Amino acid sequence: MALFVIERGSTLPAPRAWDLLTDWRRHGRVAPLTAVRVRGGPPGGGLGTVFVARTGMGRLGFDDPMEVTVWRPPGPERPGVCRLDKRGRVFTGWALVEVLPLASGCRVRWTEDIRLRGLPRAADPVTRRVAALVFGKAVDRLLVADGE
Repeated sequence: MALFVIERGSTLPAPRAWDLLTDWRRHGRVAPLTAVRVRGGPPGGGLGTVFVARTGMGRLGFDDPMEVTVWRPPGPERPGVCRLDKRGRVFTGWALVEVLPLASGCRVRWTEDIRLRGLPRAADPVTRRVAALVFGKAVDRLLVADGE
């Protein structure tokens, strides 16, 4: 597995950052060549939500299905925590999204352990670097609220 951690500070209040980071459809607007569709779960998201990130062009591509297995939105002095478990044939692993409230804004920590099936473990360092770069840019884009 290729474990990486992305940390970002934001001037957004923790609840707003949480809303932006856990708007799964919005991920499709910030990730290259990706569309996201929610397939099930409670209205508005939350524990048990299942969604699929489809990456590719036309019929060339792959699905990355995920399920929300932990869902605790942030409180005034409590970090928000969301865990996604990857259930796909191409990617496996998990992601942990944490939003920590601060006196002014919040701190976001995105930890992910990702594996590309069929790729030897020797490729993990490259996978880690590429995934951290791609996800880091996505997190940066997600933390920019529409209209701000």
